[in-house]
Amino acid sequence: MKISDLLRDKGSAVATIAPTATVNELLGVLGEHNIGAAVVTEGDDVVGIVSERDIVRRLRERGSGLLTATVGEIMTSSVVTCSPQDTVDSLAETMTQRRIRHMPVLVDGRLAGIVSIGDVVKNRIRQLESDREQLESYISQG
Repeated sequence: MKISDLLRDKGSAVATIAPTATVNELLGVLGEHNIGAAVVTEGDDVVGIVSERDIVRRLRERGSGLLTATVGEIMTSSVVTCSPQDTVDSLAETMTQRRIRHMPVLVDGRLAGIVSIGDVVKNRIRQLESDREQLESYISQG
């Protein structure tokens, strides 16, 4: 299965935030959308990604003053991305090896969606259920 298939099922909406926004504003976006990460953009360009983990790690270092810091101060700026033509299996491998939980999907350098490790797991479970159903059907016919 390709990433494009996964996005067709889940949709292409992505929560974004500017690097100049405050961490407090970021918390609002994450809470409003019930998500664990937001893509950081300047115009149409992806310049980073920021997750709950980033907030927690920096909060430990900086305390409550972190809430007024900018997203640009805590984001991960070396963003690993994928394309709609990539396979879900290759994405799962990359996410596991690099310990990435959210990966933006780009088309011609433009943000086209985001895939989470949860999306990958749901897809795998669906595949396994389909395989099981096919095996049960084969056995019952035999």
